[in-house]
Amino acid sequence: MQLTGAEIVLRCLEEEGVEYVFGYPGGSVLNIYDEFSKQEKVKHVLVRHEQGAVHAADGYSRSSHKVGVALVTSGPGVTNAVTGIATAYMDSIPMVVLTGQVPTHAIGQDAFQECDTVGITRPCVKHNFLVKDVKDLATTIKKAFYLAATGRPGPVLVDIPKDVTQAKTAYSYPKTVSLRSYNPVTKGHAGQIKKAVSLLLEARRPMIYAGGGVILNNAAPQLTRLVRLLGFPCTTTLMGLGGFPATDPQFTGMPGMHGTFESNMAMQHCDVLIAVGARFDDRVIGNPAHFFRADRKIIHIDIDPSSISKRVRVDVPIVGYVGDVLDEMLKLIESSAQRPDPAALKAWWAEIKEWQRKDCLRYDRKSALIKPQYVIEKLYELTQGDAFVTSDVGQHQMWAAQYYKFDQPRRWINSGGLGTRCRSSTRARRSPA
Repeated sequence: MQLTGAEIVLRCLEEEGVEYVFGYPGGSVLNIYDEFSKQEKVKHVLVRHEQGAVHAADGYSRSSHKVGVALVTSGPGVTNAVTGIATAYMDSIPMVVLTGQVPTHAIGQDAFQECDTVGITRPCVKHNFLVKDVKDLATTIKKAFYLAATGRPGPVLVDIPKDVTQAKTAYSYPKTVSLRSYNPVTKGHAGQIKKAVSLLLEARRPMIYAGGGVILNNAAPQLTRLVRLLGFPCTTTLMGLGGFPATDPQFTGMPGMHGTFESNMAMQHCDVLIAVGARFDDRVIGNPAHFFRADRKIIHIDIDPSSISKRVRVDVPIVGYVGDVLDEMLKLIESSAQRPDPAALKAWWAEIKEWQRKDCLRYDRKSALIKPQYVIEKLYELTQGDAFVTSDVGQHQMWAAQYYKFDQPRRWINSGGLGTRCRSSTRARRSPA
């Protein structure tokens, strides 16, 4: 069956189960836009700016655990989209960005609305492609979705010249793809997992530090089981909120510069720290030299080997999907007769309770003025915690993170690593049951 490149794009999106494409039209992508009206499976959501298209696809992915898709035109359409792409890249959000490009014969000729899309976006994407032959289009889109969703997730860009969308070829969508240079380690090393479990069971002052990797890998159930099984305190980063219920008494609040006194003290004074899908960033531990001075053993679970021992040297590195590694750890703990020393754990919790007595998030509740903290607390009460919460970046973001109790994953949608402002209109959509 002969199809145009534009028809192939829509067919590929259908094959990947894409429901929504967020975009803004332009000359280089008009052929693709013409195809939206000829089918009903993939819906287009029109935005008012290309940056908004990418932020919307980002928010859709964060809230639904699906790959977000954005469509923008060439030149200024691409440059407008870069901030959104970089935002998704910093927070490891799976996304496919389809961009228009001038015809292949005009590339490099300073054509109208031409830019070096591949070069411009290389630092802020997981990978990018320039498709010069319509015969490669379907396979390239398949690779893009595969790369975006596997290993450490991230945005992948496919640059499609206008003449490629007009050209015809026989259509066939591959069921699978393999890339010789891409083979992420997804299963944790059994020996390292055993070492980690041994350290946890022998710990006298343990601390569980969880980050956005728990959310991205849908590992909140496994993390919750681990925390409750061991009886350990747990802190989650800004990006990890909802990974462990904020209303649970074992939750100590966020760590870092906007975190609680008790979480920071526990991370500094614990004897065993397990980092689960977190990266020890500057907002959490500050100067690594100061953080590392404490005498503790550190276990680090992460899908990205380059994130392990990047800022803090760890004792037990484990590369793999967070959920799978936690499953293996739970099996070992549940099959073991050993449990953490209850007396030591009781004494450790007593110390944490003393730190909690500082009540570092208190504010003047008797003020005649309506405090922002009070507003957030009331929003939590009125919604009973059952809401998607989006935020721009700044103090209001921190108030929302501190005073809205997230008991479920994928309900807190904000920019973490890049700290992008003016994106709070990002669409949040409940994933279908």
